[in-house]
Amino acid sequence: MSDYSELEQQLRTRLDELIERADVIEDDLRHPLESDLDDQAIDLADDEALAGVDDVLKQEIAQVRMALYRIEKGTYGRCAVCGEEIAIERLRARPIATRCVRHAS
Repeated sequence: MSDYSELEQQLRTRLDELIERADVIEDDLRHPLESDLDDQAIDLADDEALAGVDDVLKQEIAQVRMALYRIEKGTYGRCAVCGEEIAIERLRARPIATRCVRHAS
C-alpha cells in the first residue's frame, strides 16, 4: 500500500476550497429578485449560469469526497476496472482518478 498522505492533504484542501465556492454561489442564488422586470431578466440569466457552475462544483465535491473515502478504506490508487495500481504520476495529475491510464477512456 502506498502512502497517499500528500495527495490526501491536497484533496482535503481542494474540498475546502470547493465547499467555500459553492457556499458563496448558493448564497448569491438565494437573493431576492429586483422589482424592475429588466433587472429581473438579467438576474435570472445570471442565476442560471451560476446554477450551472454550482452543479459542476457539487459534482467535483462528490468526486473528492469519494477519493478521500477510498483513501480511508484502502482502495485508493487501484483501477476500478482492472484492479491494477494507478500510476502515482496519474494520481498527482488527477487525484480523483478511479481508473488507470489504460482504462481512462
